[in-house]
Amino acid sequence: MSKPWRNLAIVLFAGSLVFGGTAGEKLLALSDESEAQIQLYTEMLHLAHESYGAEVPYKNLVYASIQGMLRGLDPHTSFLTPEAYDNMRERQQGSFYGLGILVSKRSGELTVISPIEGTPAWRLGLRAGDVISTIEGEPTNTMTLDEAVRKLKGPKDTQVNVHITRRGLKEPLKLAITRAEIPQNTVRYAYMMTPETGYIRLTDFSRSTTREVKEALDKLEGEGMKQLILDLRSNGGGLLDQTVAVSRFFVPERSSIVETRGRLRDSHQSFLSDESDEMLDIPLVVLVNNGTASAAEILAGAIQDHDVGLVVGEPTWGKGLVQTVYNLSYGTGIALTTAKYYTPSGRLIQRDYSSYYDYYYNHFGDDDEEDTPEVALDSLEYQTDLGRKVYGGGGIAPDELVEMPDGPIGLQPLFAENAFFEFAVDYHAREKIAEESWQPPEGFVDEFRQWTVDEEILTGEEIDEILADEQARDFTRRQIHSDIFTAAFGTEAAHQVVARGDVQIQAALDLFGPAGELLAMRQELKDGPLDIPVPTIGGRTLQGQRGSEEGELPE
Repeated sequence: MSKPWRNLAIVLFAGSLVFGGTAGEKLLALSDESEAQIQLYTEMLHLAHESYGAEVPYKNLVYASIQGMLRGLDPHTSFLTPEAYDNMRERQQGSFYGLGILVSKRSGELTVISPIEGTPAWRLGLRAGDVISTIEGEPTNTMTLDEAVRKLKGPKDTQVNVHITRRGLKEPLKLAITRAEIPQNTVRYAYMMTPETGYIRLTDFSRSTTREVKEALDKLEGEGMKQLILDLRSNGGGLLDQTVAVSRFFVPERSSIVETRGRLRDSHQSFLSDESDEMLDIPLVVLVNNGTASAAEILAGAIQDHDVGLVVGEPTWGKGLVQTVYNLSYGTGIALTTAKYYTPSGRLIQRDYSSYYDYYYNHFGDDDEEDTPEVALDSLEYQTDLGRKVYGGGGIAPDELVEMPDGPIGLQPLFAENAFFEFAVDYHAREKIAEESWQPPEGFVDEFRQWTVDEEILTGEEIDEILADEQARDFTRRQIHSDIFTAAFGTEAAHQVVARGDVQIQAALDLFGPAGELLAMRQELKDGPLDIPVPTIGGRTLQGQRGSEEGELPE
């Protein structure tokens, strides 16, 4: 392997001289200026390989030098190893070949969280709480989660041999499971939260997203949906064309969705929603948080700029750089930043990244924890269709700021020991919960308390101290209820339980009045512009929020 990678380094860099000579005068001049630096690089590569105090493969040196080069550009230009490149394409395709289970590392064990209905794992009876102890004879307790998942995946119709450890069974189950196509749904949940309120959780944008959203909306409309919560929290983005296609369900046809602007002429593009009569025209609340990024920010920004819905939650990440993916040698690739995203009102989505530390680890600066988070937006004001003021340069600031509180800190030992999930699996195995109307009975938390003592997870004094906090008791009851529903009915039923304690979702349910009034004003634009600078709805001014000089968000 060393010679091909040495040759690759020389070809990639020195070979650019030849390419420059054949590609035109501009590239030739650039190559002439860079010749000395390219020679320095190849000398350094050879010296490090031959004389470093430990053996270093050429491949590692090439990869490290590429990473170092890209670090001087921006946070989102990235080199894709063959594994990373394959994973990216797999995510975008919307399906893969595998077993059909959600797995996680729990207390160091590869644990089944839930089988996906209709998949090979589901047909063979795998259940929540099962531990995959070996894959092809190799123990999983020494694997990372990513390593284990890669071993479970494989070509269609091939088999993978696993050992399953299940509570109550003395011997592990030995199974040979045939891999099949497993859809990677980007619409994670779609259900009626109230008789009139639909809820859709969209996790990213892949090739199948538009179809999935359409199917979810049709389903919910058939069940009587008259208003919708679109949850984009922790949606890291994805394919731009899917974002533009999905927008037709939420914004007027032929409306601006996003504009890209870059150094090259072909990077300047405007994207409009499709000509369609599929816009919902119902009150809409969009949930966002610090994990909402890129394509998800484009959709949230378009909804906000066109005044067709309220954006609620926390300021989004602020990732507005456009990456174009190029193929490189040896199965590698590069996601190269070629432009920036701008919302329909003209505001820049991208957050400042002059400090990589602040960009990744100190999103809101050095504010005290008790302060309202600062949003570092630029000083330019932009206007939505109705004249509301919004600001750019720091992601999408919500119309209604609702922070997500941390859970009770005292529960961490129980999470570390996987206690909630293990108790839920045991409880469901005993009680055989069969109806989604089931509620935890009286004394439920006390039963869990005794179980933790019997299983020697905590002492009686330790668990009593934790559960003395009423908030911790409520959280415990809801978490176990959710985990029981995961085992009994699947993850969507479990999410409905969690949603009852989700402060951002509960706040969204209270904002459909203002959202409906905003939509009514927006619809009046069909007859001409409104003669009001900023809409006042329900006694409040709905104006995109920004950080003041004191670092606070105005209510």
